[in-house]
Amino acid sequence: DVAVVDVRLPPTHTDEGLQCALEARRRRPGLPVLVLSQHVEQLYARELLADGSGGVGYLLKDRVFDAEQFVDAVRRVAAGGTAMDPQVIQQLLARRANDGRGPVDRLTPREREVLELMAQGRSNAAIGGSLVVTERAVAKHTANIFVKLGLEVSDDDNRRVLAVLAYLDRDH
Repeated sequence: DVAVVDVRLPPTHTDEGLQCALEARRRRPGLPVLVLSQHVEQLYARELLADGSGGVGYLLKDRVFDAEQFVDAVRRVAAGGTAMDPQVIQQLLARRANDGRGPVDRLTPREREVLELMAQGRSNAAIGGSLVVTERAVAKHTANIFVKLGLEVSDDDNRRVLAVLAYLDRDH
């Protein structure tokens, strides 16, 4: 089972969908949740990632281009994985770097690229292919990212992504 919800639902079209998803997750810990939104909302991403358990996704509706892409995201989240829109990740990273509140500004441009791809749920091999670098180089960048962010390396890619996103989005 997976909950697929739009952030804004009747009656007020504010955040009822998100509140329903969060309540469902409280009642059933680890419930996979895929949220659809019109805009990147940092608060929504933070709330969704807060408990760090179960599959999680945050997609921008206007960037889901075809049914296959959407079904793939639903399946990944249902299986406990992550489906984060690259634009969501980019905006979360940019906000943290621009407001000077987090250690993201210490990352090199290449480390930020690697972090964005990690946050999309990509493996080291897939990141290497995308950036045209070796898997060993990706592993080195990943280790540097975790050191700079104060996070311990995990063998579980999904937890790794959730930990990075939760860390980037929390207030210090």
